[in-house]
Amino acid sequence: MAVKFRDYYETLGVQRQSEQKAIRAAYRKLARKHHPDVNPGDASAEERFKEINEAHEVLSDPAKREMYDRFGEDWQRYRDAGNSTGESRSGPARPRSTDDFGAWYAGQRGAGNDSYRMEFEQGEAGGFSDFFQTLFGGTSGGRRSRVAASPRRGIRQRGEDIEVAVAVSFEEAFRGTIRNLQLQSSEICPTCNGTGLAREALCPTCDGRGVRARAKTIEVRIPAGVATGSRVRIAGQGGAGLGGGPTGDVYLRVTVEPSSRFERSGDNVRSEVEVPLYTAILGGEVIAETPTGRVALAIPTDTQPGRVFRLRSQGMPRLKGGGGERGDLLLRVRITLPSDLSDEERELFSRLRALRSEQPQ
Repeated sequence: MAVKFRDYYETLGVQRQSEQKAIRAAYRKLARKHHPDVNPGDASAEERFKEINEAHEVLSDPAKREMYDRFGEDWQRYRDAGNSTGESRSGPARPRSTDDFGAWYAGQRGAGNDSYRMEFEQGEAGGFSDFFQTLFGGTSGGRRSRVAASPRRGIRQRGEDIEVAVAVSFEEAFRGTIRNLQLQSSEICPTCNGTGLAREALCPTCDGRGVRARAKTIEVRIPAGVATGSRVRIAGQGGAGLGGGPTGDVYLRVTVEPSSRFERSGDNVRSEVEVPLYTAILGGEVIAETPTGRVALAIPTDTQPGRVFRLRSQGMPRLKGGGGERGDLLLRVRITLPSDLSDEERELFSRLRALRSEQPQ
């Protein structure tokens, strides 16, 4: 039901020649100031809110505004008799403006049961009304933001979590490392202290959100044993909470770069060890590379190519283990053949071949 007539331009405090941008700006400011959620139990504020919505409904619609400018207070009677183009009301229906908040509000109130208040207050996590989510923002990346556009006092909301991709080398994953990360986070607005209101108006610093963007650098420790796909939580370094709500967290999404020497298989590490032909035949000792340095590896006689030696607890640290538990290092034998043989060495190999061929098969 329409409220008692009052000049719509006067209601919004704008000039008759004002552009739509100025009308919407005036409406936003007044609607925020007189909304029932901001003035609980104030009947005069609610009545004023209805006047503001009716004025905006008309002045934000070019067709209605034209009728209003031509016929003033009687514009609705002329509209009911025929629209501004002279077409009958039974003619093609004009689509309703997507910005027609006043019509929506009036229709909700017309239900006679204050259903508009229920609709306003069913925002995510009991936050501020969907009306203000639509009017003042509060969505990001196609989903509803976890920070309401204009939070009310007493509403506790947890800050947003931040996810950051981090690449580390194999050696850093083995030993653990430290990174300095630059993040775009949020902090409680210093002007309104997170309320979204400054002197009973929309806070100019945060646009009524209660938080503002802030760049910061944090030092994070990446534990030993991380693998590609590991998710490391840094507690309390995310977005600011509202109404005393906790701060969000930072999550590191880890990628481990490949190594030229070692190949990871879960917590185990695979590599190769070069064994000279003479040592493989006669036995002996070779030096093998491990993630922690070089070690002496005993080679038994008659060692064949491809044989695998397992070095216990020489692999990757177990991320979810404890007490310094580690996987194993698996070393695969690769036989190296001698080159640039002397005449004497060639003679010895010839004699060896002859001896092997004379043995019964």
